[in-house]
Amino acid sequence: MLASKNGFNRQLITRLHPKSPVSEAYRTVRTNIHFSNPELDQRIILVTSSGPEEGKSTTLANVAVTMAQAGKKVLIIDADLRKPVQHKIFELSNGRGTTSVLVGDFSLEEALQPTPVAGLQLLTSGPIPPNPSELLDSTAMKSLLSKSRQGFDMVLVDSPPAMAVTDALILCSLVDGVILVIKSGQTRIDIVKDTKALLEKGQARFLGVILNEVKYSGDDYRYYYYYGGHKSEEEAGDGAGQTGAGQ
Repeated sequence: MLASKNGFNRQLITRLHPKSPVSEAYRTVRTNIHFSNPELDQRIILVTSSGPEEGKSTTLANVAVTMAQAGKKVLIIDADLRKPVQHKIFELSNGRGTTSVLVGDFSLEEALQPTPVAGLQLLTSGPIPPNPSELLDSTAMKSLLSKSRQGFDMVLVDSPPAMAVTDALILCSLVDGVILVIKSGQTRIDIVKDTKALLEKGQARFLGVILNEVKYSGDDYRYYYYYGGHKSEEEAGDGAGQTGAGQ
């Protein structure tokens, strides 16, 4: 986890440096989600990856921030009950969360935590259980998502990598759409194809793919500046040229 600055984790570049090219890329993802199929209620979206360390959780957090910045009431549900990180990104307690709600220890309202971003709330994973797949494949999980749909404009669900465990496959049939995050220069194309095929067997409706950690060139910045963007040297060091997102 990157160090805090001004009360925000440096992974949240959309909050720290909203005018950076990277933040603009996340806003493009937000717009693409909004227009992917405007006739359908795409309120609950699962974000996953093929394997670990591809940036799915950081990507989800930043997209959620841009949605909240656009005036939406947004909820992040950390359903990665194996290696959760959303509480670390937002620097919040993980004493209660998704698992606490699923086993009936707390209601959704009791387990929710506000984030420093106006309009954005977080349901952390809660204590790591011995049976994550069984908890996710339960009536309680369906009820949790149903309540979330009623209370929020957008719900983003963070799940474990799809090729590692069955959790994403279980969840994909419960949500309105699935986004797959892949890491530029790392994720193999054949693995991405296998992941897509696997999730489609679970009735996933794909909204798109986000290519993460795209390297920006000098020309990319030149075009961004031409249309009114600007960045400081500090912004460049906090992610510009290191992380890109697009659909």
